[in-house]
Amino acid sequence: MHPSLAALEERILSRSAFLEALRTELSRVIVGQQELLERLLIALLADGHVLLEGVPGLAKTLTISALAQAMQIRFQRIQFTPDLLPADLIGTLIYQQHEGRFLVRKGPIFANLVLADEVNRAPAKVQSALLEAMQERQVTIGEETFRLPEPFLVLATQNPIEQEGTYPLPEAQLDRFMFKVRVEYPTAEEELEIMRRMARTGPRPQVRPVVAPVAILEARALLDEIYLDARLERYIVDLVQATRWPERYGLKGMRPYIQYGASPRASIYLNLAARARAFLNRRPYVVPDDIRVLLPDVLRHRIVLSYEAEAEGLDAEWIIKELLERLPVP
Repeated sequence: MHPSLAALEERILSRSAFLEALRTELSRVIVGQQELLERLLIALLADGHVLLEGVPGLAKTLTISALAQAMQIRFQRIQFTPDLLPADLIGTLIYQQHEGRFLVRKGPIFANLVLADEVNRAPAKVQSALLEAMQERQVTIGEETFRLPEPFLVLATQNPIEQEGTYPLPEAQLDRFMFKVRVEYPTAEEELEIMRRMARTGPRPQVRPVVAPVAILEARALLDEIYLDARLERYIVDLVQATRWPERYGLKGMRPYIQYGASPRASIYLNLAARARAFLNRRPYVVPDDIRVLLPDVLRHRIVLSYEAEAEGLDAEWIIKELLERLPVP
């Protein structure tokens, strides 16, 4: 290993020490969901947002709130409904009659971890307010603009089986999410353990704070130094470009099924996420597996399928599988 990478590895080992304490503490209340936890940690390190899709009862809210408690960061859960207003999210101005002036009352968006539950139930004005917070890391109330705290992460959920009374998220907003993670059912063994822990009327295990927010910010500062080989950079670009012009990569048969490919944000987020995954695995360099494992979560919400794909029952997962199988790995 090159001396500079060896020195970086030492710093990574030092600054990632909090991960073991964090995983140990979360395992006291969370059974399974290791992939979800990894994606949440990657998003925190890479300063990205996550869209979670899964049926109710899969511990999405529990996992997120437990992570916030273990890291001593502020957590807010916002239930999105059709009658939600932007002021319910970002805050508003309140007139103080005895003082003769307006005061700012900040909304629940001013937190480190914000769970936007059933995000697709809110109307366009609320989505617009959330979009500014996600993209600009700031909120405008009246004539004042306020910075959001660091770290700041939006975790939005949507239910894939209940679509009545929902507003499909616009493509521009979907593109702001680093990941779209599909939360799956637990295995039989995991569900047995969940039942034994939770099917009780007495006190349940509580998460203790074991990590300070500064640990995440210090770890985040190392991501730029993690080595990403030029061949892997080209591999990332090829994977994303192939969603736009598949015929250039020998995937002509895929062309009729893609209406729009992924935007350049996909390349940026895949680069950042791969380096964050390398950090989680205590490596000072990215390997092809970092890219390949994360590709579905980065691409599945960025590929717009054609009517032909829908008619033949194909989805973005099929496109991604084809890319992984047929594009050569460096």
